[in-house]
Formats: sequence, C-alpha cells, structure tokens
Amino acid sequence: MKFASPMMLLMALPLAFAAWRLLRCAKRSGLRFPAISRLPSRAAGWRAKVAAATPFIMLAGLAMLIVAAARPRTPLAHERKSVDAIAIAMTVDVSGSMDALDLTPKGVQYSRETTRLAVVKKLFAEFVEKRPDDLIGLVTFGGYAATRSPLTADHDALLNVLKGVEIPSVALDSNGRAIAQDEQMTAIGDGLATALARLKDAKPKSKIVILLSDGVSNTGAVEPDEAAKAAAKMGVKVYAIGVGTKSRNTPVFGRDFFGRTIIQRADMTFDERQLKSIASVTGGTYFPVNDRDSLEKALEEIDQLETTALDADTYDRWEEHFVAFLVLGALLVFAAVSLSMAASRRMA
Repeated sequence: MKFASPMMLLMALPLAFAAWRLLRCAKRSGLRFPAISRLPSRAAGWRAKVAAATPFIMLAGLAMLIVAAARPRTPLAHERKSVDAIAIAMTVDVSGSMDALDLTPKGVQYSRETTRLAVVKKLFAEFVEKRPDDLIGLVTFGGYAATRSPLTADHDALLNVLKGVEIPSVALDSNGRAIAQDEQMTAIGDGLATALARLKDAKPKSKIVILLSDGVSNTGAVEPDEAAKAAAKMGVKVYAIGVGTKSRNTPVFGRDFFGRTIIQRADMTFDERQLKSIASVTGGTYFPVNDRDSLEKALEEIDQLETTALDADTYDRWEEHFVAFLVLGALLVFAAVSLSMAASRRMA
C-alpha cells in the first residue's frame, strides 16, 4: 500500500502527543492509608467509564481521518519499462519573411494556412505526435529569442503553445525597439543559444536542436558561429532546415495603402551557407526545403535519430482505500461526541 499524500501523516504527531498526555494523566497518585480498606467497595458508574474512554475514541477517530487524508491506495497495474527518449529543442524563425507563401502547393489558393510559418507549425505538430516519449521544447526567434515552452513530456500542452505562435505584428530589434516591416531582423545566434540553455540540464544523453529558419542572421547578442561552437562542446547536434526559396518574385502577405491585406511580390534573401556551417560544426545535417513535401521528408529523416534508453515506472490504475478510513473515522468521532454528551447529561 502507498500513500498519495504522505505528508498528511505528519498531522499524527500532535495526535500522538495528545495520547501520551492522556495516558500520563490517567495514572493515579496518592498516599497509602490502611484504614481505607475497611470502606465498602463500589464500582465506578457507567458515566465515569464512558467519560474515561471518550478521549481515546476521539483520538482513534482522528487517526482514521488522518490516514484517509493521506489517501492510501494500491496499484492495480505496475510496470517498469525502458523507453527510448531524446531531448529536442525546436527553434523556429518567426521573422516577417515567414509570412511568405512559396510553400503553397500548386493549385491551392494562397491563405494564412499556407504561409511558411503555418506549414512549419502543422508539420512540427505531426512530428511531435510521432515521438510521445521525447522531451521537446519550443524556442522562437526574430529580432530576439524567446522560450515558448521548456522541455516537456506534456505534448498536449506543447502543441497548445505552438498554436499560439505567430509572427509579431510589430517587429522588435535586440533592444526591444520597433522596426519597420521591411527591416525585420533575424537573430539566429540568440535563438540557438537559448535552445542550448534549455537543453543544458536535460536528463536524456541524446540532445539535439532542430533549427528552422528562412532568413539571414543580421542581429542578436550571440554570433551564430559562436553558438554553434558552444553546441559542439555540449555534444548537441544541430539539424538546420532552410525553409523557403531565394527569389525576387516570392509571394508574401502585405498591406495596401488602405491597410487591406494583399498578396505582394518580394525579393527574399536566403543564407544557406550560415545554416550549413552551423550543422557541420555540430555534427548535424542541413536540409534545404523549398516545398511542403521536402520539409516533411526532412522531419521524417530526423525522426530516425539515436535515442537514450530511460527507465520509467508506469501506473495504469490505482485502487483507493481512503473511503473506508474516512467513514470509520467519522463514525468514531461522532460516537465520541455523542458519548461525551451522554456522560455529562447534556444530550438533548
């Protein structure tokens, strides 16, 4: 039998002290007087016996209630199994260029569901669902890096956070100052450094960063090459995914003079050299992605990564026993109060 809330048993300490005081006070003291033996013997009345027993009945009832509060239970199914796990820090670019629509499948109308970021989020969610035993975290970066979710095995919570990831309506530089849409910054080094900080104390030995970016690193306190060297020292592989195409005619969402959303054509820069260098320094792999299918294949390849075996206890169901202790404790307390009132002639 185990207790779900064993700390509740500490309440038994004052109860034990009260029992000790009762037993100590129950010891009678007096002087020996031989003549007292000549007095007629008379047994104590029932009220006196009840009054003496009532405190102990109350203590027993309170003890049962304390055990009930600690929730005794036994496992119906217990299994100790070994799971293959890996720590993954997903690091996603959320700069303005992720609003580009060049990953839209042919024949499909442009929409918010076909932007680079929307496609990345959808495939990322599918990737997470395939790895239920992994610790996965989420870091985003644009003009600055931010941890959206620490490493967690609660993938439902992680996916809920992922749904809320959007491109900031007002871009910020590394100092938190607003910048123009066409001057949006990409701090790849800061994003990678933040991901490494999340992986530092992770339990699995296998640790990786999946870095998705479509821009040129042009801001941030940490240079991408320095962050890559730090990852190599930590033994963390970086799998870099270059999302998008290098084109002077890339469709992207924009706004006209009246603030209405329109499709514009823009010149998209793309620095594969930087992403290849990061992957190479850390022993990872670089994946060029110019459509949805190639992004899906890249994540499938990463899905075949090495893992670390971890022992885990699995308790499927528990049988609770607190109800019996709760009922018995309540009955004893009620009996103690009722007998005390009867012994003192105060029962209505």
